[in-house]
Amino acid sequence: MDLRFIGIDPNTGHNECPAVWVDLAKDPEPNLVFQGWLADQETQDECLKNSPKPDTEAVIRIPARMVPLIRKACDAAERAAQL
Repeated sequence: MDLRFIGIDPNTGHNECPAVWVDLAKDPEPNLVFQGWLADQETQDECLKNSPKPDTEAVIRIPARMVPLIRKACDAAERAAQL
């Protein structure tokens, strides 16, 4: 595992922060790793209407204000995939 920390939600004051990383290990390609708030049951139920959730997955919430950090993580993952 080669985790690269990208950033945390800029509005949290560094406590209980949604965050994003890129796992640069190519297995078979880089992955984005998110830490977020566990979604409430109503949100989880609504999501499951469109996509089943295996026991190894979770529905989380990431604030939209983190879009710049998510873009940065996507860019890093794409660069790593091209190497």
